[in-house]
Amino acid sequence: VQLVESGGGLVQAGGSLRLSCAASGRTVTSYTMAWFRQAPGKEREFVAAISWSGGNPFYADSVKGRFTISRDNAKNMVYLQMNRLTPEDTAVYYCAARLGGMRWSSASYDYWGQGTQVTVSS
Repeated sequence: VQLVESGGGLVQAGGSLRLSCAASGRTVTSYTMAWFRQAPGKEREFVAAISWSGGNPFYADSVKGRFTISRDNAKNMVYLQMNRLTPEDTAVYYCAARLGGMRWSSASYDYWGQGTQVTVSS
C-alpha cells in the first residue's frame, strides 16, 4: 500500500485546511486509516482514526470538535478536515494504514505516507 498526502500549507490561526491521502497499490477498503502528526522536537502523535466502514471515527482530545476524519472507499481516499487551527497544530501530518481495528499507537500501523507540512501562523 502506498499513501500520498496532500493539502498542507500555511494558514493563519483560526483558518481551515483539508488534507487528503490517496492510497494505491491495494484497495484499503478493509484497512483502518489514521492521521498522525509530528512537530519539531516532538514525538509523532495520534490525531484521528477511522474504521474500514467509515463508522466510529476516533480523535485525540486536542483536536476533538475541530478536526473531522472521513474516507471514500470508492476512491481509495482519506481526508482530514481541520478547522479553527491554532499554532499548536503546526506539524508534519502523516497518513497511515493498518489491517485491523483502530489503534492509538503509531507502531501499530504498517503503511505510511511521506507527510505534508501544516504551518499555522499566529
